[in-house]
Amino acid sequence: MSQDRCDLICIDAPRAEAIRERLLDGEAAQDAAERAKALSDPTRLTLAEALREGEELCVCDLSWIVGRSQNLVSHHLGTLRSRGLVRSRRDGKMVMYSLTPMGRSLLGAVGEAVRDPT
Repeated sequence: MSQDRCDLICIDAPRAEAIRERLLDGEAAQDAAERAKALSDPTRLTLAEALREGEELCVCDLSWIVGRSQNLVSHHLGTLRSRGLVRSRRDGKMVMYSLTPMGRSLLGAVGEAVRDPT
């Protein structure tokens, strides 16, 4: 037998059903997975960390911080924005970015997993 499977089929139906009712539905789970996937790219993860540290930064600063071109940084920020992890605002000729509460929360969970992978 596999270590990943029970040798005996037994279901604690009330407990299992209560847990199933609290889980995300298919669409919500897909949305959550897409948000998590957005942080799977090292550049996007680094951008999010920079925004956590700097609170609000322009593309120019972020480009310099991560050592990537402004075009590439803008592309990655667009991905993070489309997933609801960052927001942007125009300030004259600059575009300023900051983490959303959801982005901050997800980044915290990812960071915790990196610090304590068990």
